[in-house]
Amino acid sequence: MTRKSRGAVRRPAETPAPSAASASAASPAKRRHLWLAVGVAVLLAIAGIGVVVTRPVALPSPAAASVPAPASYVGANSCQTCHQSEFAAWTGSHHQLAMQEATDSSVLGDFANVEFTHRGVESRFFKSPDGQFMVRTDGPDGKLADYPISYTFGVYPLQQYLIAFPGGRYQVLPIAWDSRPGSEGGQRWFHLYPDQKLDHKDPLHWTGIYQNWALQCAECHSTNLRKAYDAPSNSYQTTFSEINVACESCHGPASAHLSWASKAKAPYAAHDDKGLLSLKSGGSGAWHFPDREAKFAVRDQPADPAGMNSCGACHSRRATLSEARQAGAPLSDSHRLAMLTAPNYYPDGQQREEVYVWGSFLQSKMHQRGVSCMDCHEPHSQKLRAEGNALCTRCHQASEFDAPKHHRHQDGGKGAQCVTCHMPSQNYMVVHARPDHSLRIPRPDLSTALGSPNACTQCHADKQPAWAAAAMDGWYGKTWRDRPHYGFTLHAGETQGVRALPSLLELASSTAQPAIVRATALTLAQPYAGPATLPAARALLLDSDPLVRSAALGMLERTDPMNRALSASPLLLDPVRGVRIEAARILADVPDSQLPAGRQAAREAALQEYVAALEQEADWPAVNVNLGNLRLRQGRFDAAIAAFQRAIVLDKSFTGGYVNLADAWRQQGRESEAEEVLRAGLAVLPDAADLHHVLGLLLTRKGESGAALKEFVEAVRLAPDNARYAYVQAIALHSAGKREAALAVLRDANKRHANDLEILSALISISRETGDQRAALRYARQAAEILPNDQNVEQLVRELEGR
Repeated sequence: MTRKSRGAVRRPAETPAPSAASASAASPAKRRHLWLAVGVAVLLAIAGIGVVVTRPVALPSPAAASVPAPASYVGANSCQTCHQSEFAAWTGSHHQLAMQEATDSSVLGDFANVEFTHRGVESRFFKSPDGQFMVRTDGPDGKLADYPISYTFGVYPLQQYLIAFPGGRYQVLPIAWDSRPGSEGGQRWFHLYPDQKLDHKDPLHWTGIYQNWALQCAECHSTNLRKAYDAPSNSYQTTFSEINVACESCHGPASAHLSWASKAKAPYAAHDDKGLLSLKSGGSGAWHFPDREAKFAVRDQPADPAGMNSCGACHSRRATLSEARQAGAPLSDSHRLAMLTAPNYYPDGQQREEVYVWGSFLQSKMHQRGVSCMDCHEPHSQKLRAEGNALCTRCHQASEFDAPKHHRHQDGGKGAQCVTCHMPSQNYMVVHARPDHSLRIPRPDLSTALGSPNACTQCHADKQPAWAAAAMDGWYGKTWRDRPHYGFTLHAGETQGVRALPSLLELASSTAQPAIVRATALTLAQPYAGPATLPAARALLLDSDPLVRSAALGMLERTDPMNRALSASPLLLDPVRGVRIEAARILADVPDSQLPAGRQAAREAALQEYVAALEQEADWPAVNVNLGNLRLRQGRFDAAIAAFQRAIVLDKSFTGGYVNLADAWRQQGRESEAEEVLRAGLAVLPDAADLHHVLGLLLTRKGESGAALKEFVEAVRLAPDNARYAYVQAIALHSAGKREAALAVLRDANKRHANDLEILSALISISRETGDQRAALRYARQAAEILPNDQNVEQLVRELEGR
């Protein structure tokens, strides 16, 4: 399972919870996901051992005592008296069973001395004489050992198991129980990494850093969770109020509501403050058909976004900014949502990696038209409000859409089901089929152009996209192919370099497009931002959506300090934490004297929020690199180096730790320390192209050009699609007097990276040097196509043309 958010904790149910370390940013060479079972249809989801109990236990908290919270957690049982129907619906739901103590009633797997073999490791599931559920499998030293099961994780379609380790950790066993019926292939043990062999030295081994419950998945399986990671001791004292996803996970702490309920008498005033945020969205009665001829239902009034915001906090792929999440608050106030970029998404925004549903749903026309999560899902039971097409025809006229004239398939068959075409599923965690909630119209033509899947050939697996497109031509004519789609622009942003910049900015500025699409366009444009894009970025800093504002701030990162200060400093006071943090990050190195009057204090406050977010997530190697980069921007070199070193200690296979640490030493002129770091990294990661490339740059600075060239060649061999590495190799060859070899590398790179200006610049320069004016002119014209209004390029073309 991919990374999720982390919750909050307060009395009366502040109990020591299981600890575990997270897995968000494994090394680039190993972007594999920690698979953790979740029960609901698509749940978004080193000393001493922490123990979780379900009873409220007050823990001493001097900080909390000095600043009393306005409300505290009271537990689901306190809600039952007044909300019996909701409590009954929740009981037995996947939320209620999200995490449980391992007992005879909660464990679904077969522990009757069952053996399971994977990649040469023979594991055995059994019960000890005293009834404890046990597994014998390979441990952190690679040797077989017996481990007691502490907790179950999820219930359907699979169940996973947590095992206690020192330091308050709970590690997630990679062998899961398939809880589907036997007729569907279930009732068996299976491995979540069936095609990989992960030995005990691999950080993705079940005993390693990236299979740690608290680091990766705890926040969304328990209520009011505080990770409480202590960096100096590298240990956890994780707490939660309730072991599962209970009432207050969504509604927030309810003590004030309980107080109100003890005094209030019916009838209740409509505007009475009941001490708890309402998450109602209208549910099944929110929509109606305005007349008998209407194709679509309409909503009487927009749903309050608070309800969906509560869902998005866990049902999304994101990084955590703060555990102090307010119920119903925008996701950007507590988390950073993943954009629609590779490898998480296909170019047209369809789910690819395990991204859960929020990023998909935000793209949908359903979301844009006011549909909420609770219109389709009953929030307490998590069941659909209707089965099959009956769910869709609550808002889409059945006579128009639940008919062969629309779906073009045989009635009653799989092809006649709305979700088959509009929400195609993909399996995650091997057996967990999850529908794509972008609810899109099938576009087999995009499969040909962008390489994305389509619902047609997912069912008709023996056919090609062209076959499906031809069938649609027969049904609708060919005009459907002309419908614009943002996937073309996003794909260009990932493949065409700076050439895509104008279309990315145009997409980002289109308020008709979903905010997540616009923010993704800005994210892809950021590497090519400069003075010319400053007006567009400034305009988007005023956008109503925090995703767009945050991405627009990223467009300013390479701008001079004065323009950065003038443009970004107002957002230090943004109402959304994620925006404030991003503004503080890009302004971290701007001198106080260049900030507008009165903004110094705002920057300091936002920087404190940013540092708090980084320290809270300091069990992630990548977060330590982010902290190191912040300290570098602030000129705090010792702190930066300590952060980079800590990233490596946490994960010796994390390439980014070595690269950033070496660069920090370089900035201080300490090349010997930088070289030592890089060679230590290569001893662990001999196939890391980044390390070979950076070592080549270091050797070049030392004057060891021959040795440097060998490193550049190796970097290109290991990462042939990296245009920068090919460019640097060519320059090194040219410097060594191997001009023809350099040209050969550049020509080959230009074929694969036709829009890379560095490669074109080198081709023009070396071609002119050899007297090949015709080739130089050809490459200059190619550059002019990429930068059609650049005066310097136009002047170069005229010069080469002899004008």
